[in-house]
Amino acid sequence: MSNVPALHAVPDGIVNLADHELHARQRLDDNAWAYFSGGAADEHSLAANRLAWDALALWPRVLRPLAGGHTRVRLLGQELACPLLVAPMALQRMAHADGELATTYAAAALGSGMVLSTQASLPLETVARAAQSTPGRGPLWFQLYLQHDRGFTRHLLDRAEAAGYEALVLTVDAPTSGVRDRERRANFRLPAGISAVNLRGLEPPAAMQLAPGQSALFDGLLQQAPTWEDIAWLQQQTRLPIVLKGVLHPADAIQAAQLGVAGLIVSNHGGRTLDTAPATAIALGHVSRALRAAGLDLPLLADGGIRRGTDVLKAIALGATAVLVGRPVLWGLANAGAAGVAHVLRLLRDELEIAMALTGCATLDQATPALLDPGQA
Repeated sequence: MSNVPALHAVPDGIVNLADHELHARQRLDDNAWAYFSGGAADEHSLAANRLAWDALALWPRVLRPLAGGHTRVRLLGQELACPLLVAPMALQRMAHADGELATTYAAAALGSGMVLSTQASLPLETVARAAQSTPGRGPLWFQLYLQHDRGFTRHLLDRAEAAGYEALVLTVDAPTSGVRDRERRANFRLPAGISAVNLRGLEPPAAMQLAPGQSALFDGLLQQAPTWEDIAWLQQQTRLPIVLKGVLHPADAIQAAQLGVAGLIVSNHGGRTLDTAPATAIALGHVSRALRAAGLDLPLLADGGIRRGTDVLKAIALGATAVLVGRPVLWGLANAGAAGVAHVLRLLRDELEIAMALTGCATLDQATPALLDPGQA
């Protein structure tokens, strides 16, 4: 595979992210579609992510000065042209041969952030070089799952630091996989030639002898599950700022802030782990209010169900600094490679600017809770 993404045209008739999804369904086989699009169990949380954003009304203000407005924000000391980052998503070469390379070039070209998954299908060094070769790029972060082998985890950290990643995103909401019915119905399997290449060399955990009546999950796999103590361990292993991904409960947000993490990503894992967990939009409001009440100032990001520029503006009004975009990036990737990803991100940015103008927000710091509830003005 070339290190330069192939050039494709975005198919005619695609004017929003829903169109990208419809077209992508025709391009992806049942195996890839089940993996990328499915949620946990009955997919209530997957659906709730969208419904919660839609349920929030925007209360526009009129006749406000808008000239010179912009979408710029600061996040972990870096200025972004727009508050958009690509969420960490595994095995992107199942959507397009260029995989994470195409996604990275597109995100960098649009000034959006890129969060690379531990389970990427391309080496983390290849992705970093692609991002760093593009002027005006956004943040480059590495998403981490703590591995049962702490030595291997340190090896991953060393690679990420050496490659130039600027923050670690530690996913904390998946000590085990969710109940993935769609994947089981599709008999999901990795296609030939595609794997989580950055995990090569990781030996599986030693088999445990379980006594009669013991649980393979609680007495086996979860013996290695991360705890709050591992956050302190990780902070000692790296010089990079650490952002926790998958926080929903306000009490967890407060505990994380007190431990000195650099930020939180409010997320229910795209509805892929615990079904009936609250929607991101609902949890974001609770977390933001709890941190303010505790006098804690911590950057928040929102991940889950973002499909319109109005969703981005609502997330900012709820207390987020930026949002992560997941599945729509994969649909754009499947439809047209790097050009498709760039189209998805550009659509969101254009829609955000329009939403800002129509609500009287020249800059994103004007998107306060009063935008969603006039009683908070």
